[in-house]
Amino acid sequence: MILPGQGIIPYLSTFKYQFMKNLNVILFILITLMAMSCSQNEKVAPTDNVSRLKSWETVIDGNSFSSYTAFDSSWNYLYPWGSTHNGSARMVGSSTDHSYIYLESGNVLVCKSEPVSGQGTIHYYSGTVYAKTKVLVNDQYPNWEVKGDFQCSSVKGTWPAFWLTGAWTWPPESDIMEFKGNSNCWQNTFRTSSDVSSQVTAVSSPGSWHNYRVWISKTDSVNINIHYYIDGVWKAVHKANFVGKPMWIIIDYQMEGSSGTPGPTYTTYLKAKNIYVGRTKAY
Repeated sequence: MILPGQGIIPYLSTFKYQFMKNLNVILFILITLMAMSCSQNEKVAPTDNVSRLKSWETVIDGNSFSSYTAFDSSWNYLYPWGSTHNGSARMVGSSTDHSYIYLESGNVLVCKSEPVSGQGTIHYYSGTVYAKTKVLVNDQYPNWEVKGDFQCSSVKGTWPAFWLTGAWTWPPESDIMEFKGNSNCWQNTFRTSSDVSSQVTAVSSPGSWHNYRVWISKTDSVNINIHYYIDGVWKAVHKANFVGKPMWIIIDYQMEGSSGTPGPTYTTYLKAKNIYVGRTKAY
């Protein structure tokens, strides 16, 4: 209200002062909001090096055993180098022969081993497969995860393994899971034939489903750390000079050899499911 004799000018001056004061407050709030927005944008899109490291790729998902078409797109039969290795089993299998390497319901891969006679040093026919993709730790792919669920025979003479081995030379080698005729799971890293780190874990009922996993990370221009897990429990970390060295991924059911002799006189199996391979992509 304007009182008699005061006039309107003082009130206009007061109004102008309050308006400018409020305008300053509004401008301060807007500037603060803009600064917060910029800060949030920086979090969403940080520097190129950081954002690229957050790019994750799935190389093999849990459905590669859902059909033979899916299998053939991700896996090959036998070893990368042929049908035999260090044991007494010859691997048998192809896209037209599923006698020893086959799929069953539940997205399960089965590697069957059965004794044979009259084959000299070969005492078994069995099954092994390897992934079409190799694990290669470098600047572009600095982190890898490889894991899967397995049912393993652990009787004397059975030698199931889930392992990585050098595609160019040996070593490198990383054994994600290896049983050698008993219920002890070996998780090994071979830097040379004599420079080896091993984690040995007693597994209750290896013939039941268990998960075996490695997380591999590049630590410098030469070395990596390999973290080993069983059923989600961390077991060990091994350091190795594997940067730039491609490795095959192998699901292997070999016999005798390091698992002892004589092996079983009956049919045994290695089963696998939920095999997963993923990696970070830097560029």
